[in-house]
Amino acid sequence: MNKPRAPRPASEKKKSNNKITQIALNRKASHEYFLEEKLEAGVVLQGWEVKSLRAGKANISDAYVILRDGEAWLFGGNITPLSAASSHVYTSPMRDRKLLLKARELSKMIGNIQRKGYTCVPLSLYWKGCLVKCQIALAKGKQLHDKRNSEKDKDWQRDQRRIMKENLKN
Repeated sequence: MNKPRAPRPASEKKKSNNKITQIALNRKASHEYFLEEKLEAGVVLQGWEVKSLRAGKANISDAYVILRDGEAWLFGGNITPLSAASSHVYTSPMRDRKLLLKARELSKMIGNIQRKGYTCVPLSLYWKGCLVKCQIALAKGKQLHDKRNSEKDKDWQRDQRRIMKENLKN
């Protein structure tokens, strides 16, 4: 009979490959919108796009998510092709990329966008293991006075950190 194994010490445990590495970040999203609910979606990519992402040639600052035929699509994301990309493949840096979501998440998102006036924006592209994921959020647009208030809050937080740092040195 097989004997039960003793648990491995922490130093011998296998390391997981779920290391998360940032590719691109949409900094304008938190300034322009109130971010309500965040979701993680997979991204359908072509081979040359994966190589470009590994080189860090992505920009999603002007991108947004559209819902078409019951599917979510990343629209306006720019992945610049490498100069070493295959010459026989047509590379379109601004093509629409399909986002992979569960049916329940997708239907909830569609309902919020149609009924409650939300929009959906991409927040970041990142590696999760060997897969490319896109963090998206349901968002409501900010008015000008809301943007001013958030700017004041950021300034106050920065001043607080500076004051605390000076007090710790003294």
